[in-house]
Amino acid sequence: MQQCCIKCFIFALLFNQNKKTMQKNLLLIAVLWVSVYFSACVKDPIIPNEEEVITTLRYTLTTDSVGVPIVLSFQDLDGDGGNAPIISGGTLAANTTYTASLELLNEIANPAEDITDEIAAEAEAHQFFFQTNLNGLTVDYDDVDADGKPIGLATKVTTTDAASGTITIILRHEPNKTAANVANGDITNAGGETDIQVTFTVDVQ
Repeated sequence: MQQCCIKCFIFALLFNQNKKTMQKNLLLIAVLWVSVYFSACVKDPIIPNEEEVITTLRYTLTTDSVGVPIVLSFQDLDGDGGNAPIISGGTLAANTTYTASLELLNEIANPAEDITDEIAAEAEAHQFFFQTNLNGLTVDYDDVDADGKPIGLATKVTTTDAASGTITIILRHEPNKTAANVANGDITNAGGETDIQVTFTVDVQ
């Protein structure tokens, strides 16, 4: 609309000028034309999407044979470059199957923001991956998104013999869930961006 008004004003000057004012009008027209050109080149600013802030991750494992849940937890309230995060591992029973669930929070916000709900709402754009060097320990997905692809907020963890090692939990944003073996929990071809990656020390006894 602004450009149209300026152009109309230019044409009015052209058709309503006399010789005495021709030079002044030509100069004014030149200035207006430059302003039209640059205003056409100005674009609206692009506001990037803000990444989710995840300060806390809890992986809770329960089983009928053990009354007290086992919670693997990570907390980093001051982010990268501050104090070291607080990471707590756990001890699992051998030859046992656990029902496991993930909870993610942004505890910088007041009140704390439940990132778990956001991940569930955008399930097609998220997937957790579980990596372990514990022989005989397996993690199986127990939830799927609207396309039938795994999410990882709910899992089954099965142990066999006694061992010591680690479990690494990785959350990928916008992974390619249709790529080879990704739906089976293999991160190799997943792509996407890592929102959080945490390694827990675990003993199986």
